[in-house]
Amino acid sequence: MSALHSITVLGSTGTIGVNTLDVVARHPERFRVVALTGNSQVERLLQQCRQFRPRYAVVLNPPEGAQLRDRLMQEGLDTKVLWGVEAMETVAALPEVDSVMAAIVGAAGLRPALAAARAGKRVMLANKEALVMAGRVFMDAVRQHHATLLPIDSEHNAIFQALPRDFGRDLAAAGIRRILLTASGGPFRAVPVSQLEHVTPSQACAHPNWVMGRKISVDSATMMNKGLEVIEAHWLFNAAADQIEVVIHPQSVIHSMVEYVDGSVLAQLGNPDMRTPIAYALGFPERIDAGVEALDLFRIGRLDFERPDPERFPCLQLAYQALRQGGTAPAILNAANEVAVAAFLDERIPFRAIPAMIDHVLQRVDARPVSELEDVLAADRLARQAASRWAAAG
Repeated sequence: MSALHSITVLGSTGTIGVNTLDVVARHPERFRVVALTGNSQVERLLQQCRQFRPRYAVVLNPPEGAQLRDRLMQEGLDTKVLWGVEAMETVAALPEVDSVMAAIVGAAGLRPALAAARAGKRVMLANKEALVMAGRVFMDAVRQHHATLLPIDSEHNAIFQALPRDFGRDLAAAGIRRILLTASGGPFRAVPVSQLEHVTPSQACAHPNWVMGRKISVDSATMMNKGLEVIEAHWLFNAAADQIEVVIHPQSVIHSMVEYVDGSVLAQLGNPDMRTPIAYALGFPERIDAGVEALDLFRIGRLDFERPDPERFPCLQLAYQALRQGGTAPAILNAANEVAVAAFLDERIPFRAIPAMIDHVLQRVDARPVSELEDVLAADRLARQAASRWAAAG
């Protein structure tokens, strides 16, 4: 690269954002950070501003914004502080920005990621909810504004790597039979189902292979994370529900696979480290050093596979159900799940009530066709209201 590649990192204080900046710091000759955004972790965002000297730093709410602004002024740093969702959309669409890492967790990341797509940016998408909630709207924006979409989820990034370079979102034309999404099975893969009634938030957040935030860790424990990834894969690769199969692979070494009609199965392997897909997207189409330890197959010794147990992981089936139903059903599923996971983490509902709440909301809130973003946001609001009522009723 002759000129520095300019980046906005949405969600820089989260796990993906921190790993992104770790890779960026390894290549100061290639990348320049223009904007960083966080929610409320002022200290971490301040430290990142010290290191990367962005033009903008954005937080969600005014109190944290004022605190960050004052601290930056005290240290003589000229980073401009903004706050609010609209400010996050603004820094995602800045003319001088080449790439946007979209790593804000949950529905809150939808609008900034969509702003990046509508600005024609290279969108490195770690926020799966943007596609789960508004897949049609998002993919239309990517196509209409000539944005480049690169998946960051380790599974979708693996699939992207295993596809033909000229893949045109037509599985049949590329000779592809199906996509195989691998899943670790989370912390409760081998725990008797009867014991899941008494799971605590700390147990659910103790993922065996990956270091993640609390919400996504719970999603991994219920396998809703994998269900959301099935919906994401549908939009990314234009794959029908029946062309996407989930395979539990406890070692998390094979990150996903693509099966071709000639019997070939191409897999991407690596240590469970998010810096690998992040570096792939940052350097694409080149490959750059990610700081990831080399994979030692002799130490691993074996690779195991099993089918998901529907009794243990009902959330996975709910996600397939929402995908097949279409329209706003995935947005309803996602909203109900976010409310349910928050209630579980606050110890207001038990672990096994998470799928029960989601199922209830899917039955209560009617799915409608999606033609614009407001259709999705309206469904999201209704689903959250229904889920909150269910949680309050106990």
